[in-house]
Amino acid sequence: MNFTTLCQEIFPAVIGDYHRYDNVDQPIANPYEKGSIEYLLYLKNWIDTVQWHLEDLIRDPKIDPVAALELKRRIDRSNQERTDMVEYIDSYFLDKFKDVKVAADAKINTESPAWAIDRLSILALKVYHMAQETKRTDVSDKHIQECQRKLDVLLQQQQDLTTAIEELLEDMAAGRKYMKVYKQMKMYNDPELNPVLYAAK
Repeated sequence: MNFTTLCQEIFPAVIGDYHRYDNVDQPIANPYEKGSIEYLLYLKNWIDTVQWHLEDLIRDPKIDPVAALELKRRIDRSNQERTDMVEYIDSYFLDKFKDVKVAADAKINTESPAWAIDRLSILALKVYHMAQETKRTDVSDKHIQECQRKLDVLLQQQQDLTTAIEELLEDMAAGRKYMKVYKQMKMYNDPELNPVLYAAK
């Protein structure tokens, strides 16, 4: 099984597991062995799925301002967790390809494998929710048709992205490309870098 096939099995399963409860406070029940790549992929998409619904909640025009502030802070924490998960997944690839002899003319990719997989995870959520729109019975035929067109585009985008990821992994395995991982710095969460936070000291 190639890597994106594994992703395409796990991500929809996670989204389905979440929607059995449709509750942003539902505890995760990760079925995979802790530390395995499957465990990381499940956790990654669970974080993305919960954050998707947190962002739905904060867009409610009737939301209480105090509740909105708490949700904003929770989304900030979730963004940091999402970034951390990307780095964990990239660590898997660094280890996987550590013994590959990199060609003298090898090129660096513009993004690491895990950041591409991050986009694949978000795409799985877009596909799921757009597909749900096409199944509604309380909307016009025009709405259904427009959503179906959007779904077709998302599915094509998903196919293209999986192809690109597999080609990247093949190039890395052959030493034609190599990866660098940069520690992501979320400045808005850092009391040393966010001027609002360090001014309050």
